Amino acid sequence: MEIISEQKCFGGIQGVYSHVSETTNTPMRFAVYRPPAAEQDAVPVLWYLSGLTCTEENFTVKAGAQRYAATHGLMLIAPDTSPRGAGIDGEDDDYDFGTGAGFYVDATEPPWNRHYRMYSYITAELPSLVLARFPARADAQGIFGHSMGGHGALTIALKHPDTYRSVSAFAPICAPSQVPWGHKALGGYLGADSDAWCDYDATGLIARGHRTAAILVDQGSDDDFLDNQLRPDLLKTACQQAGQSLELRMQPGYDHSYYFIASFIEDHIAHHSRFLNS
Repeated sequence: MEIISEQKCFGGIQGVYSHVSETTNTPMRFAVYRPPAAEQDAVPVLWYLSGLTCTEENFTVKAGAQRYAATHGLMLIAPDTSPRGAGIDGEDDDYDFGTGAGFYVDATEPPWNRHYRMYSYITAELPSLVLARFPARADAQGIFGHSMGGHGALTIALKHPDTYRSVSAFAPICAPSQVPWGHKALGGYLGADSDAWCDYDATGLIARGHRTAAILVDQGSDDDFLDNQLRPDLLKTACQQAGQSLELRMQPGYDHSYYFIASFIEDHIAHHSRFLNS
């Protein structure tokens, strides 16, 4: 692991690191915020998954989460959103597939399956590295994210309820198997068999019996992607039918940007703290 940068921030340390991933077969970068409490003992870990076109930097710089993570004693981990420089023909052609758009799945279709294995990277390789190198508690982990990352956070939490004690999302892609972004990404990475897509669809996983801790979702009413790409209505219906706890908050006037995320990040950090510090 290589240290890219480390700076003092709200009494803790905001760092950016890189390593060569055996899962993606590429170098990968990730950001870690260590709160002041981490100087004394291991602390709970909160994973943040970013959306399309983002890197580990977007959340770290724009969300303003460090102030609240310091108060609640939570470590923040922000991975990149895809492998980079894999050398696959066409990987940089589109904003919603390939570079910056890993969709937190393990690709099964060549040539993507050699590198685009973000699900295993997020759930296995990177946690092993973080728990070995940082004062992080394996028994107190939560996960949240935005848009594509909200999709990733929900699906990962639903499939690993014993690992992630808390989950939330900002404007998640709630039913990727039913929207254009998901059709393109899941079809490209997993192939034409739509049954395989259900393993990476939060709405579908809930309908099939998967459960997780109480879900908090914030969604802006003025989000340009609300009706055609995000579909929180489908998630709400699935949760109601299955008895999965969901707090879906429609926020009037807010869009899909980090101004929206920064406006409600304090609530999400507090939500996770209630589970992780209990």
